[in-house]
Amino acid sequence: MGVQALRVRDVILGSGIPKICVPIIEKSEQDILAAAQKICEYNPDCIEWRLDGFEDIDSIDQVLNVLRQLREKIGNTVLLTTFRTKKEGGESDISVSDYKHLYQMLCKSTFVDMIDIEAFMEEGLLREMCNFAHDNNVYVVASNHDFLSTPGEPELVKRLMAMDAEGADLPKLAVMPQNKRDVISLLLATLQYHEKGGIKPVITMSMAGMGIISRMAGEIFESAITFAAVGKASAPGQLPIEELRNILKVIHEHYE
Repeated sequence: MGVQALRVRDVILGSGIPKICVPIIEKSEQDILAAAQKICEYNPDCIEWRLDGFEDIDSIDQVLNVLRQLREKIGNTVLLTTFRTKKEGGESDISVSDYKHLYQMLCKSTFVDMIDIEAFMEEGLLREMCNFAHDNNVYVVASNHDFLSTPGEPELVKRLMAMDAEGADLPKLAVMPQNKRDVISLLLATLQYHEKGGIKPVITMSMAGMGIISRMAGEIFESAITFAAVGKASAPGQLPIEELRNILKVIHEHYE
């Protein structure tokens, strides 16, 4: 059946060259806004603000203040907001109730295009947040990160299918390879999700240097977004944006 492409602002996810997202991981308002300005010089498709590192994360008013300024700076660039918990590689922890409230405020702000919800934080949470986000015209990336290992292929496919079933617009998996076969497992699981009837664009990556091919080969293995760095990387294995963009272009020109 193929991937059902998703349009977010002027970006088409799930078709053609994988779209490039660059994270902002700075801590202070000043540094966050400076990073956004620098990133915009490279014209990424998407910018991700990683809220778990923000020094004023406990103040919703300050979060929304920075968010408003971010939107002004990045214009029509797609904005993804993410609070990554320590369990999945982030900088901070948060209660489930505060997590829900934070994301509800983000969705209602009108500044956000996509939110990242950790898929298996609590039963029922993903579906609840998908419904809330969709009511506010916000798309949902459902994510699961394993910084220690790569589960087997059937388990990876199962997780993607579960995220899909709960209403996520873009299921996302990031895993750590222990050997080359783990990288292959991640790539095959991405294909199998679609072969088993999944039609949503997915985001998958095998981290660190060993998994770097997965960040480049999304057009072949059907991963819709790849993450790149402008300055500091937010995860092991991220390439500088211009290097990644050139590689994606070469693959696109020669693929099929």
